[in-house]
Amino acid sequence: MKFTKMQGIGNDYIYVNCFKEDVPNPNQVSVKVSDRHFGIGGDGLVLIMPSDKADFRMRMFNADGSEGMMCGNATRCIGKYVYDNGMTDKTEITLETKSGIKYLRLNAENGKVKTVDVDMGEAVLKPKDIPMKADGDSFISKPITVNGREVNVTAVSMGNPHAVIFTAGVDALDLEKMGPDYEKHPIFPEGVNTEFCEVIDGHTIKMRVWERGSGETWACGTGACATAVAAVLNGFCKRDEEITLKLRGGDLKITYRSDNHVIMCGAAETVFDGEINI
Repeated sequence: MKFTKMQGIGNDYIYVNCFKEDVPNPNQVSVKVSDRHFGIGGDGLVLIMPSDKADFRMRMFNADGSEGMMCGNATRCIGKYVYDNGMTDKTEITLETKSGIKYLRLNAENGKVKTVDVDMGEAVLKPKDIPMKADGDSFISKPITVNGREVNVTAVSMGNPHAVIFTAGVDALDLEKMGPDYEKHPIFPEGVNTEFCEVIDGHTIKMRVWERGSGETWACGTGACATAVAAVLNGFCKRDEEITLKLRGGDLKITYRSDNHVIMCGAAETVFDGEINI
């Protein structure tokens, strides 16, 4: 199987061009290739596929083999892959994902994509649609109990579920210990991605993320979007103003617009190409 390893601010996946390659057991393949000691090493596997609804289709699998609904960083990397490899000459493309069609604008320099703007669609706030076991039209800064401790959570879906927590001293948090208790909290029946966030100012937030199925990753595009939405809903930031999310792998620029759409801008980079027996 030929592959390309790519990363979006440190969120690294193994990308396979399924216009040319066949991956019959992607769940198992993702576990194998994601292993950082015995495989290629990455946060999961991403398949670039034909679509009858958009220019391209994405399927993404976490490092544990589970299939994810959406990955913001992967959408940007796919935009770079298809343009840089001559699969399209358009700088505005559509991408089919399990959470709907996303709209990408590719920003190229000297024939190569450097950054990608992605319209991530509307943020979902209704608990039953996130999904979570809670009533009402939203779940904004409401308490849940984790390991006997009450924590205020803002729940947002960006095509996948997120629990956003605003706190101080995020660099000192032991996510390896804390993360699984949030990921598998019973209020989130399908599990949840959890963002631990520290507000620096009205346009800057530091963030760490524990992703369901992958553990702590250096970046999460949907998590950054969910955090920006939560920051606006909690009064830390404003709509229609660009917010810088500072993740372990780098920065993402997020805008939560008045029409409820979330726009993400960030880099995408190719690490290397290779071939592996699967």
